[in-house]
Amino acid sequence: MCSILGIFGLQAGDDLHVLRRRGLELSQRQRHRGPDWSGVYQDEGTILVHERLAIVDPAGGAQPLRSEDGGLVLAVNGEIYNHRELEQQLRKPYAFQTGSDCEVINALYAAVGSGASDDIGAWLNALNGIFAFALWDRPRQRYVIARDPIGVCPLYWGHDAEGRLYVASEMKALADTCADVAQFPPGHYFDSSRGELVRYYVAPWRDYAVTQGVEVAKEELREAFERAVHRQLMSDVPYGVLLSGGLDSSLVAAVAARYARRRVEDDDRAEAWWPRLHSFAIGLEGSPDLAAAEVAAAALGTVHHGFTYTFEEGLDVLPEVIRHIETYDVTTIRASTPMFLLARRIKAMGVKMVLSGEGSDEAFGGYLYFHKAPNAREFHEETIRKLDALHSHDCLRANKSMMAWGVEPRVPFLDREFLDVAMRMDARFKMAGVDAQGARRIEKAILREAFAGYLPDSILWRQKEQFSDGVGYGWIDGLKAHAQAQVSDRVFAAAASRFPVNPPQGKEAYLYRHIFEQFFPGVACARTVPGGKSIACSSPAAIAWDAAFAAVADPSGRAVAGVHEAALA
Repeated sequence: MCSILGIFGLQAGDDLHVLRRRGLELSQRQRHRGPDWSGVYQDEGTILVHERLAIVDPAGGAQPLRSEDGGLVLAVNGEIYNHRELEQQLRKPYAFQTGSDCEVINALYAAVGSGASDDIGAWLNALNGIFAFALWDRPRQRYVIARDPIGVCPLYWGHDAEGRLYVASEMKALADTCADVAQFPPGHYFDSSRGELVRYYVAPWRDYAVTQGVEVAKEELREAFERAVHRQLMSDVPYGVLLSGGLDSSLVAAVAARYARRRVEDDDRAEAWWPRLHSFAIGLEGSPDLAAAEVAAAALGTVHHGFTYTFEEGLDVLPEVIRHIETYDVTTIRASTPMFLLARRIKAMGVKMVLSGEGSDEAFGGYLYFHKAPNAREFHEETIRKLDALHSHDCLRANKSMMAWGVEPRVPFLDREFLDVAMRMDARFKMAGVDAQGARRIEKAILREAFAGYLPDSILWRQKEQFSDGVGYGWIDGLKAHAQAQVSDRVFAAAASRFPVNPPQGKEAYLYRHIFEQFFPGVACARTVPGGKSIACSSPAAIAWDAAFAAVADPSGRAVAGVHEAALA
């Protein structure tokens, strides 16, 4: 994973030397994402800058990637897991210039040639991977910008005062250049020959009626996830796994450990250089996650590294965390801070890629508030809302807090093929809560049952613990107390007038918004962050599920009274 920066719409009178220097300066602001090499391309129509984190083909694969004749130029941040299959299915031969998995994007575009914009959507839908790219077709003076279906890879765009279009991996590269900076929407592409955004990814399972009555066998679910993890082990450098001791990260680690212990004959690059799989966890001293991670690691045989941090260390890095993750969302900041600290430790150990468990709670309704879902339809529709918001929350957190130190996170639960299996089942098979007989069904039971025997029961059946809670309950409690001391009642009373876009709902939110504004002033930056009340990471819509939610509205999982074992009083 890397960073990209592009400038399009250059005019005859533009000073290309000045714009090139400007592009390099802006790209440097996101060089933490790609510390291994920098590349730049410039002609009369565009400037593309790339900062590389070398994971696949580290000796080659430098970007921007160019076709043999130089007509196509590609800057991409991402991984294409099915690139080999796509290469074999090409309509016409393509002279690959590198071993990069991402070069297949150039090849697919070349196969379409000057075809209609709709053809672009067709081959984008064939990609199984995470990506954000800018492709320049010099002979046709045409550019295409696209982002993966879920938005695992970040992407922003906007215009400068002269109307030139800028695109970048992080907002910090554009915030003071583009007054209209915004997130580029996931699952969309922009084709300059068409001049408008096009949504290319529309999964049929978004409609509950399509899923109604559909049952997915546990074996099919398990095998689909194993294939997803296998695909995402694609690496030419040492990798590891994040292991909080929760269900999701432990399942990722369990499957990865099975592949790491044996040679994969058809893909030598599917295993690390290290002879054993390393796992990583972090928390305050005595945190629930650290204890559970030790249990999981011992059972799986990973070389485990459990790191502790103090509340003061977390508080010290808050401004830097907010600058990197580019949000003022309370839950995201709470969880990003320990992840940011963990990423630095992982980087120091020479690991450049880790597998993580994001996406499972969205696909399977794993957050504790899902216990209150009134029926399968509303349960399903909330999972869709949560998947749609991932690019602004958990994907943003995992990507930016890890990439702040040049560590690439991969998310097998959001693998496109696995999602198609997990999301096509009727939500009634996923539902948690109290059944007709009065027995409580734990969240994500279908997933736990599918992996019986893969983990110790204490891990496989561990209650959902949000990462910001699992690192230690003292973390959130301390942040609330700190904000209470820092933000006076008088200052908070004026919150709505000072911050008219998404006014802070509490003093902790006010503190984060104040820090965010220092790095990212202006209405456009504020609008890149979603707002609204939340209970235990819910969307605002799910507040209606329980009258008690409106009174609490804290994004911590401990706010779900009667469900969380250590619920807030």
